[in-house]
Amino acid sequence: MADAPLVHVVDDDAGVRDSLMVLLESAGLAVRAYDSAAAFLAVAAALDAGCVLTDVRMPNIDGLTMQRQLATLNPRLAVVVMTGHGDVPIAVEALKAGARDFLEKPFDEERLITVVTEALAASRRARDETGAVDAITARIASLTPREREVLDRLAAGQPNKTIAYDLGTSPRTVEVQRARVMEKMNARSLAELVRMVLAVERAGGKPPGRLT
Repeated sequence: MADAPLVHVVDDDAGVRDSLMVLLESAGLAVRAYDSAAAFLAVAAALDAGCVLTDVRMPNIDGLTMQRQLATLNPRLAVVVMTGHGDVPIAVEALKAGARDFLEKPFDEERLITVVTEALAASRRARDETGAVDAITARIASLTPREREVLDRLAAGQPNKTIAYDLGTSPRTVEVQRARVMEKMNARSLAELVRMVLAVERAGGKPPGRLT
């Protein structure tokens, strides 16, 4: 369910998996468990928002390697790594690679619930932001090539006269094209239009003038 993101527990130790599931479910969280990184990666791309609670030390594919693959497969998922004594350097490496947080064993139950709850909220935000960017990208795709050129120049802060000169047309024509861009993009102001373009660029999208 989109409004109830899952906690995905990934650990090769059945006892740890079971105890974590009991603890998380007692806090009202929906949980799914996996006995290996490979088992989780096999389904990760299709998952909605959620928190991945994973051990860093697992056979075959360890937690850090899994996290790096998740960054490509499903960046909406928020990763929290579980470490044993002496594994803090690995946890720091995980944070540098984009993990949301790390927990040292043995766990403080209250902190575990807090960290997981915050990770779920972060994942929901990432999902919502991705949806918003996808909608903006679809609107950009609906523009004609000339409208995209106008959008590109509006986002760069160029006035109508400069745009008209660059495109070899009249300021009046640019005004009409600008109005069409605003309408198609569902932008109520130039500032809102610029924010839309910046949102796409921050998400790794191409500048509007080079979307084709």
